[in-house]
Amino acid sequence: MNIQLFIPCFVDQLFPDTAFNMIKVLEKAGCKVSYNTNQTCCGQPAFNAGFWDDARDVATKFLKDFNTFDYIVAPSASCVGFVRNYYPKLFENGAEHHTVKDLSKKIYEFTEFLTEVLKMEEFNAVLHTKATYHDSCAALRECAIKAGPRKLLNHVKGLELIEMNDNETCCGFGGTFAVKFEAISAGMADQKINNALATGANCIISTDLSCLMQLNGYIKHKNLPLKTMHIADVLASGW
Repeated sequence: MNIQLFIPCFVDQLFPDTAFNMIKVLEKAGCKVSYNTNQTCCGQPAFNAGFWDDARDVATKFLKDFNTFDYIVAPSASCVGFVRNYYPKLFENGAEHHTVKDLSKKIYEFTEFLTEVLKMEEFNAVLHTKATYHDSCAALRECAIKAGPRKLLNHVKGLELIEMNDNETCCGFGGTFAVKFEAISAGMADQKINNALATGANCIISTDLSCLMQLNGYIKHKNLPLKTMHIADVLASGW
């Protein structure tokens, strides 16, 4: 099966190891992975800030960069959810409408692709730790991802997964929300971290590095005994 990688801007710049670990897992699953080095942003930051014309320009480039019959897989439910759910709004009644419709059927978040397309849950990963899982807003509400990541984590040898209270509550990131409403954002992160600590977990796992970046910033600021891991890094552990 041929896969085109979509690596979001912040993953490329700040968390490249997660991208490489996603490739490692996909190749173990028997996929042929390709990466178009011309790719840039999906346009979500501009769209969320209200600059729809600028977002449309970036999205038009995305359509050209991913003009493929292959599946498109990304380690971010946020970006996948944006392309899948909001490109139709950007290109409504436009010449690209059918292209966007086809694209929305080919693009998948990493864990979603593993469990729903490949139908695989076991990768012989090993990680000896106690962890809790954070449902990102985008994964849960934009992509309807809930059970898949937990099925994958339940197959990781040595991993004890404990659910925290209010695991579906936002972490407080929300892109520019964290900048415009810093106090509210920090309060939401505080609530999320306290719920994670109450489980006795050593690690918070999620599908979205944007959430983990927010939570890890709070953890480091408070010098708390927690770490964060993207699920691709977990699945690539121990082999």
